[in-house]
Amino acid sequence: MVSAKYLHQVQAFLLSGLMSFIMSGAITLINLGLIDGFVEMWIHAWILAYIIAFPTILLVFPFARKLALKIACK
Repeated sequence: MVSAKYLHQVQAFLLSGLMSFIMSGAITLINLGLIDGFVEMWIHAWILAYIIAFPTILLVFPFARKLALKIACK
């Protein structure tokens, strides 16, 4: 089990993984259709997207949280 002090990083890791998996699959399907090798191309796109998504979420999340609090708590 991971310490609760790493909740933000664990949350970012899971969120970026799930979101990049879904989005890379959707975009790959839209761009290529169900072709031979679709799954391999999707996984390749997902790995690249995950590499970008995880650090991006770590950087952007604090700003998005502050903005969401301003919008929701007015």
